[in-house]
Amino acid sequence: MNDLPKKARAVIIGGGVIGCSVAYHLGKLGWKDVILLERKQLTSGTTWHAAGLIAQLRASKNMTRLAKYSRALYSKLEAETGIATGLKQNGSITVALTEERKEEILRQASMARAFDVEVEEISPAEVKARYEYLNIDGVKGAVWLPLDGQGDPGNIALAMAKGARQYGVQIKERVAVTHIPVKNRRVLGVDWQDEAGTTGHIEADMVVNCGGMWGHQIGRMAGVNVPLQACEHFYIVTESIPGLPQLPVLRVPDECAYFKEDAGKFLLGAFEPVAKPWGMKGIPRDFEFDQLPEDFDHFEPILSNAVNRMPVLAEAGIHTFFNGPESFTPDDAYHLGLAPELDNFWIAAGFNSIGIQSAGGAGMALAQWMEDGAKPFDLSDVDIARMQPFQGNRHYLFERSKETLGLLYADHFPFRQKSTARGIRRSPLHHHLLEHGAVMGESAGWERPNWFANPGQEREYRYSWKRQNWFENAAMEHRAIRENIGLYDMSSFGKLRVEGPDAERFLNYVGGGDFSVPIGKIVYTQFLNQNGGIEADVTVTRLSETAYLVVTPSVTRLADQRWLEKHAGDHRVVITDVTAGEAVMAVMGPNSRRLLNKISPNDFSNAQNPFGTAQDIEIGMGLARAHRVSYVGELGWEIYVSTDMAGHVFETLLEAGADLELKLCGMHVMDSCRIEKAFRHFGHDITAGDHVIDAGLGFAVKTDKPDFIGRDAVLTRKETGPVSRILQFRLTDPEPLLFHHEPILRDGKVVGYICSGSYGHTLGGAIGLGYVPCKGESPDDLLASTYEIEVEGRLMKAEASLKPMYDPASKRVKEG
Repeated sequence: MNDLPKKARAVIIGGGVIGCSVAYHLGKLGWKDVILLERKQLTSGTTWHAAGLIAQLRASKNMTRLAKYSRALYSKLEAETGIATGLKQNGSITVALTEERKEEILRQASMARAFDVEVEEISPAEVKARYEYLNIDGVKGAVWLPLDGQGDPGNIALAMAKGARQYGVQIKERVAVTHIPVKNRRVLGVDWQDEAGTTGHIEADMVVNCGGMWGHQIGRMAGVNVPLQACEHFYIVTESIPGLPQLPVLRVPDECAYFKEDAGKFLLGAFEPVAKPWGMKGIPRDFEFDQLPEDFDHFEPILSNAVNRMPVLAEAGIHTFFNGPESFTPDDAYHLGLAPELDNFWIAAGFNSIGIQSAGGAGMALAQWMEDGAKPFDLSDVDIARMQPFQGNRHYLFERSKETLGLLYADHFPFRQKSTARGIRRSPLHHHLLEHGAVMGESAGWERPNWFANPGQEREYRYSWKRQNWFENAAMEHRAIRENIGLYDMSSFGKLRVEGPDAERFLNYVGGGDFSVPIGKIVYTQFLNQNGGIEADVTVTRLSETAYLVVTPSVTRLADQRWLEKHAGDHRVVITDVTAGEAVMAVMGPNSRRLLNKISPNDFSNAQNPFGTAQDIEIGMGLARAHRVSYVGELGWEIYVSTDMAGHVFETLLEAGADLELKLCGMHVMDSCRIEKAFRHFGHDITAGDHVIDAGLGFAVKTDKPDFIGRDAVLTRKETGPVSRILQFRLTDPEPLLFHHEPILRDGKVVGYICSGSYGHTLGGAIGLGYVPCKGESPDDLLASTYEIEVEGRLMKAEASLKPMYDPASKRVKEG
C-alpha cells in the first residue's frame, strides 16, 4: 500500500526536469509538505532524450536572465547533491548561410551585449579554426558565445530531484493523477492511483502542472486551458569517430540543423520546417522511455544537407536514429504561472525543446511567484495568461504545431506572421477590409489588417531585415493620418465591462487614475502592482453611474480581466468580456471632424466633445458611441458600434470619405505614428517590471486618492526620483531600422536597449524608445550626453528627447 500523505501544501504533477526544478526550488525556499507525483519514472517522458543544449541568450532580457540562472545552477548541483550534471562550458557557434541570416545573428549579437551575455562575431575562417570538421562553403558569417554549453539532461533532473529530497520534498514514482476536483475557483487536491491499483486523495493548498506533453490533458482535469501539442522530434547519433575532440555546440539554422559532440560521437538534431504532430488520440498509458517509429524519409532532406555540411558524417555511420515526442506551444514560448481560471493551480509546461536550458530558471521563478503571490519580475513572455481560450482547441493545436517547431530555426524576421491555424477570430469588418486590399496579420487569434496593398500589388509579406515590401504602403497610410484622414479597425482590442454599485470604488482601488468622473469621461491610466510596476495600460470610459468600459490590448485581455477579478474582493461588481459585442473604427487625422460632420448630426466640436470624452451618436442610419481619444497623435475618434450595425457604419464612412480621400490603414502605421508621439506600448515599453514613474506616466496616477494598489511605491519613487527614464531616440541616418533590443550607448558605454522601434515617416528616421539609468541625475544631465544605437554591430548616432519629438504639447490631438 502506498504511503502517500493525506494533505500537502503543494502537489507537483510530473517528474521531468521541470517538475524536479519546481520541487527543488520550493524546497530551497523552505516549503514543507511538498510532494511530486510521477506517473512512471522520473525523466521518462521527454527529459531523458533531450539534446541537453544550454544556451544563455533568449528573446528578451528576463528570459535571458532565466537561462543564465539555469547554467549557473547546473554548475553547482554536483557539489550540492553528488550527482554530476555533465555540464560542459564548451561554447556555441551559430553560422549564417544567407545575408539575411547574417544580419539576424549580428542583431542577436548586439542584443546579447545589451543583456550582458558574452558574444563575439567571427569570420568563416575563425569558424573553421574552432570547428575543423565543418565545410564552410557558403558560410557568410557567425557568432560565438563562449559561455554556452551542454549537459546531461537526465542527470540534471535527477540532481534537482535529489536536492529536493534533501530539502524535505517527497517524490513518488509510479503514481498517476486521475482527477483534480475543483470548487469555487480552487482545486481541492488530486486523486491518484498507483500501478498496483491503490487509489487515494491528497488535499492540497496548491497544485502545479509540470506534465510536459501531458500538460494539456492534466489542465483539462481542472478545467484549465494549457495549449500545447506533442510533435515528433528527430536526431541521429553517429558511430564513434576516432580522435573527435570536445567541440562547441554548432547551429546551422539555414539547414534546420544543430550538431553537438557527444562522447566521441556526433549528435545531429533537426527542426524541420513542417513538423509531425503526435498523440492526437492520446498518449499511450504505458508510455515510458519510449521512442516513436523511425521516419527516415521525413528526416532525409536535413541529413543530406548535414552530410554536405559535415562530411565526416558520411564516413561515420549512424549508430542511433531517434524519434521522440516533445511538446510545442502556439507561439513557441513556454507556459508559466497561475492559471487564469483558478486561484491555486499553477503551470510550468510546454517548453518547445528548450526545457533543459530553461528548467532551472523557470523553476526558480515559479517557486518565487508561489511564495510571494506575485511575479518576481516581468514574466509576460511566458505567462500562461497570454493564451486565449480557443488556443486549447485540439484541431487548432494540431495545425499550428506543424509550423511552430520549425519556426525555432526559421529566419526570425520582424513582423513575421504565422501561416497556419489562421482566420479563427474575425471582426465584423473582415470581408469589407479584404475587398479593399487588406493584408492581414494575427494578434491573439484576431485577423487584423496590418497594411493595405495597392491595386495590382501582391497581398503578401516579403520578409527582410531591411525595408519590406509594404514600407511605402505604410508611408502613404502614415501621411494620410498626419495630413488628412485615415481609418483603421480596432475591433480586436479587449473590452471589459465593469458594472455594479461598487464599480467606481473598485476601479479607484485597482487603477491608478481617478474614476470619480462624469458619465462620458475617458480616463487613461494603469493598473499597478505593489511595486509600482505596470500590470495593464488601459483607457476606461464611464458609461453610466454604475458601469465602465475598460479597453485593453488584444493580447492582454484575459490577463487584465483576471487581474480585475483577482482584486474584486467584496466589491459588488460584475466583470464581463464584451470584446466581440462591438466593432471599433478609428477615424484619425486633421480632417476627421469634417468626415464625421458629413454623416452624423451630433456635435464634435471642442466645446461639446473635448478630448477625453465619449458621446452617443447617430451615424448614417445607425447608432454608435464616439470616443475622442488617439493613439496616433492626431485629432480623431474611435467609433464603437454594435456588431450588427458595423458593416453599415463602415460603408457609410467609406462612401462619405471618398470625396475627402479617406485612406484605409493598418496596424503597422498605428505603431509608427504612436512611436513618433512617444506613446508607450504595453509589453515592450512598459511591463510589470517597469515602474510607472520611470516610464514617464506619473501624470496618469492620482496619488491624492486615499488607497489604490501601488500607491506607496508611487509616492516613494516620486520622492526619491526615477532610477531610470524612458527616452525617445531618432537615428540621424534615415536608412537603418530599429525593431527592439538594440543596445543604447551613452557616451560610448552600453546602458540599456531599445524597448520598441519603428520608422517615423514624419520625423524622417527610425524611432525607438528605451530606458536609461539616471539615479541622482537631472533631465538636463541625461540630455547633455551623446547617444548611439548599435544596429547590426554598427554604431548609429541618435538624437534623444524626454518629450515627444512630434507635437510635444499635443495641440493636434486636443485642439485640432
